[in-house]
Amino acid sequence: MTDEKKRSRKMFFSMGEVSEMFDVNPSLIRFWEKRFAVLKPRKNAKGNRLFTPEDVENLKLIYHLVKEKGMTLAGAEKYIRDNKNALQRDVQILEHLGRIRAVLLEIKSELGSESTDTEIVVKTEALAEAVNEALPEPVTVEEALERHEADAATETPAEPSKPRYIEPTLFDL
Repeated sequence: MTDEKKRSRKMFFSMGEVSEMFDVNPSLIRFWEKRFAVLKPRKNAKGNRLFTPEDVENLKLIYHLVKEKGMTLAGAEKYIRDNKNALQRDVQILEHLGRIRAVLLEIKSELGSESTDTEIVVKTEALAEAVNEALPEPVTVEEALERHEADAATETPAEPSKPRYIEPTLFDL
């Protein structure tokens, strides 16, 4: 069983497991926990943090924005707040592409060795299946508009900004 399948079955992850998943220090995860409201790990009787699969998904989003895209923490907070659904879809696509890349690398290494034609065909079919899973379902323009309108209807409008006082300058007098 792959590590990913094991992870998908677990109900909680320890701080050590989570920090290892992202190859970051536990202190960074604790810092992100304070900054991002979407991270809400539980604590056991000893006070150790227990992260749910949803927390891990949120950490993937934060990691992607901050470490891979180079966003500031404030920018990542705003982006998550405003675009959570689209961002989750993007992360899922990136994960699928990562799996496809792993299959391609495996096929490449086996092509270098003495693989039979049947083995190559089987692996190529597995790759085609992985690619099909990674691609989003095709939608018509009408369906895309309906989804967009439904998403827009559920969003809460942003609060209007408060006017700020600007000191008059010599040119204004």
